[in-house]
Formats: sequence, C-alpha cells, structure tokens
Amino acid sequence: QREGVFHKRVSTMPACCSLKNVCEYETSKVVRIQSVYYGSIKWAIHSVVFLYVCIVLIADRRYQKRDAVISSVHTKVKGVAQTEQRIWDTAEYTIPMQGIDSFFVVTNIIMTENQIQGLCPEFPLRKAICSTDRSCTKGRMDPQSNGIQTGRCVKYNATVKTCEVAAWCPVEFIKSAPTPAILRSAENFTVLIKNNIHFAKFNYTTRNISPEFNISCTYNRISAPHCPIFRLGDILQAAGENFSEVAIQVCDISPF
Repeated sequence: QREGVFHKRVSTMPACCSLKNVCEYETSKVVRIQSVYYGSIKWAIHSVVFLYVCIVLIADRRYQKRDAVISSVHTKVKGVAQTEQRIWDTAEYTIPMQGIDSFFVVTNIIMTENQIQGLCPEFPLRKAICSTDRSCTKGRMDPQSNGIQTGRCVKYNATVKTCEVAAWCPVEFIKSAPTPAILRSAENFTVLIKNNIHFAKFNYTTRNISPEFNISCTYNRISAPHCPIFRLGDILQAAGENFSEVAIQVCDISPF
C-alpha cells in the first residue's frame, strides 16, 4: 500500500473593514517652536496675504459686480425775455444740441436788419479796401469776408471804397458783440434736466425725478436739493463764472 501525502493550500484575505478600523481616528501633531526667526517669517507671510486680500477686495472692489450703464439725458429750457425790439421765447433763443449731453442758449446777437441776397460793398476790411477794379479779384473769397468778390470796386461810403461782393446785403457792419448782452435776462431762465439710467445686467432702472416731483420748484442746495430744475445764473455761479460777463461772448459749461 502506497501512502501519499497531500497538501492543501488555503489562502486567506484580510477583511476590508472591521469594527476596530471604524473606531479609529487620526489627528495632527503640533510642535510649537519658540523662535524669533521663524515667528517673524510666519507673521511676514500673514501680513503679505492680508495686504493682498485688502488690495484685491477693497481697492479693486473685487467683491462687487459691475455693469456698463445705459444713460439718457434730456434737457428743456424755459423762459421769456424782452428787448427793445422784440419778445424772445424758447423757440428763438434755444438751438439744437451742438454736442453730447449739452444745451445751447443764445445770450447775445449781432443783428443786421432787412438782409437780402444781392450785390453790395464789402465791409471795409484790410483786404477789401480798394481804389480801382484791379484791386478786386472776381470769384475771390476771404475767410473773413461776407461774400464772394465780383471784381468791381465800389463806394462803401463817401470816403471809402471796397470790393463788391455777392452776399446777404447789406453786409454785417458790427464786428464786436454788443455790451451788455442783448439777452442778459437769460440769467433767470431755467433748465429741466432729466437723467434716466439703466443697468441691464441687474435689470435695474432709475431716474433723478421722483414721483412727488413739483414742477414749480427751483433747485436750492438747502430748501430744494432734489429739484431737477436749475436757474442758468446759478449754474454759472457754481462754476465760478459771472453770467453778465460770460453772456457777452460765449461760454461752454458742462453740468453733466
């Protein structure tokens, strides 16, 4: 009888999870070192981080969301002025806007009555004074002249001859603005300024006129600080200008 020895291989696998493993926990070990050198480095790093956060969040306002504003400004001037010759209303002394966010008001004017297109002597400018027809050139136009020369030398008055021009006749004979200004009473004109703004990203719209707006108010820093109607004289005064002096020539004030 032959006897043999058989070996049986048995492999075992560790358990994936056991009650002992569930009850385990981990913690970090903290070592505190008393060192001026390492302590200074730590606070220097903290200061740099804190400074960076302040610059990013506060100075650059990174904590805010931004959106481009869509704005529309509407102005309306009101007032009536009386001169020696006529009554001036809004339609006569206001001119369509010459720029963006602005309004234009006539305060002074040089008037030449009864002008018609025709031929007449030029105003006696230096280049327009002549003695014979040879001094005038047909078709010539000087930037300072009132029209186009015809080539003839004619009498301007009893003592002076000038080149004849095709222009609005009689030509303008006053070259300096009247003093005081003809419409100096425009100082008391008022202008209503309406400003609507819209932020599309936030779907937010607002304007400078409240529902309780009183149309008879006039802006005053103390009594009516929210009134959108401004007196022209007050606008120039706030800009450090004198209306009576500015009205003689020209002024460009931007209140927006």
